Amino acid sequence: MDVLSDVITSMRAGRPHSSHRRKHAPWGMRFPASEGAGFHVVLEGSAWLIPPGDAAPERLGAGDVVFLAHGRGHGLADDPGTPLADVAPGPDGSWPAPVDEPPPDPTAPVTQLLCGAYKLNRARAHPLLAHLPDAVHLPAQAGAHPTLRAAIDLLGGELRTPQPGSDAVVPALLDTLLLYILRTWWLEERSAARVDGHPAGWSAALADPAVSAALAAVHDDPARSWTVEDLGALGGLSRAAFARRFTALVGEPPLTYLTWWRMTTAGRLLRADDAPLRTVAQRAGYTSEFAFAKAFKREYGMAPGRYRREAG
Repeated sequence: MDVLSDVITSMRAGRPHSSHRRKHAPWGMRFPASEGAGFHVVLEGSAWLIPPGDAAPERLGAGDVVFLAHGRGHGLADDPGTPLADVAPGPDGSWPAPVDEPPPDPTAPVTQLLCGAYKLNRARAHPLLAHLPDAVHLPAQAGAHPTLRAAIDLLGGELRTPQPGSDAVVPALLDTLLLYILRTWWLEERSAARVDGHPAGWSAALADPAVSAALAAVHDDPARSWTVEDLGALGGLSRAAFARRFTALVGEPPLTYLTWWRMTTAGRLLRADDAPLRTVAQRAGYTSEFAFAKAFKREYGMAPGRYRREAG
């Protein structure tokens, strides 16, 4: 599995959800802070994203996508001055329409929205997600991001007109949409870094041939006894040059990231099935079950067996 897919798989928890909404002005919604991440797509009309604190509202036009990676509370309205009605999450984390909404004025301007959210395990937040800004705004552009637009169209169609099988199709489309959003952001960030000449962070790390080759190798085979020299050789760099570049872009030394990813992989395996601890240890790169248990407890604050029981 590639790095970007691994990031999503390692953090995902529970079933994503979404809704299609048709709003007549004036309208305003206030979304509370959450442990997950959310998105809004303007299918028709326009809207204003109202960030928390003193940040300026941001206008969203038809076709725009905004992804809110860090679960911070925010507002969405037809106008920055429109009062916001609280949106209370349901038991499954979904966002039902605000209660006590007045009847819409059929002559008022209409905005159609796709709104959705993903439940994430922030206890093991991948540094790539932490690198994202509070709001990733992907403006609509003619001919741009065709795969992202296709995913939006498919999801919108399933939500507007549910068909047999929609209950299975919608979560799969939501996962696909999340990957396309992150991929689109990464491609735009990579392009900007190349133009400005100041690459930094995970967008630059994934674009750097030597660092991306090492990351791909670690994610593909975390159990291998990697050395810094081995990882540097994948990109044709000396041990010292590779270590400097990796640390500068990723934010931590190569073997520190390797250990972190091994423990993240182990946690995911323990949640996924009842494989023996010996097998989990081997797949996480430990030949000794005792050494694995000691490293796991140091990372998670509990023994692997207890983690599996509590996760179940």
